Amino acid sequence: MDGFSASRPAPSPALDQGLRILAHLATQRGPVAASAIAGALDLPRSTVYRLLGVMAERGFVVHLAEQRLYGLGLVAYELSSGFARQQPLARLGAPVLGGLVDRAGESGHLAVLHGTDVVYIVEERAPRRPTLVTDVGVRLPALATATGRAILAALPDAQRRAVFPGRAAFEAVPEGSPRSPAELRELVRLTRERGFAEEDGSVTPGLASVAVAVRDHTGWPVAAIAVTFPSERDPASREALVGEVARAATELERRVGGARR
Repeated sequence: MDGFSASRPAPSPALDQGLRILAHLATQRGPVAASAIAGALDLPRSTVYRLLGVMAERGFVVHLAEQRLYGLGLVAYELSSGFARQQPLARLGAPVLGGLVDRAGESGHLAVLHGTDVVYIVEERAPRRPTLVTDVGVRLPALATATGRAILAALPDAQRRAVFPGRAAFEAVPEGSPRSPAELRELVRLTRERGFAEEDGSVTPGLASVAVAVRDHTGWPVAAIAVTFPSERDPASREALVGEVARAATELERRVGGARR
């Protein structure tokens, strides 16, 4: 075996730096200056300008010359659309969820945040367990669900406030859910402190759920994984379920290339 095939390929600094720039732009709320990118990523300005120029030529970045700002281009949008079409999160999550359901003996689901709702993208039913409303494609208020609460608690505070900007955003939420920004802040505090989210009867009377957020490599919550079970389960068995859900969330993070907990 020759030395090339026996060893890992040498990393490409330019490729790594370009990908870091794209990832950084994807986390911004709007176009930013090249100097801000250089400062955030600790890269030389000359390097950032050179890479931005190449990416602009290829359509990955758009240069707003009058404002001297850079944002994601159409090719980057096409990549995100391709990601959605290929449903990699659902494909990667299905076997993880299947293993969770086998171990827990309860039904499980994987959901993503969409506006003020969660959308269920994978559903795995355990044998002889109650019928659930959380089927694939179903939308439910994020504030009422364990998955939604887990994702909201993992969001940066500014982003969460953008989703629920004031009291008007809480007017149509179900009973048992936070009904004001202050109540949501307290729920977020408790969820972060415990490391998991829960709901009991907010979605279906007599059923409870626990959920843990799934983060990508930037720490952004891309989804949440949960199990649903009868409310009468004792505290010890609930704690065991939380452990299984956290284990599944960590495994899915590994699969999607997320940061280790």
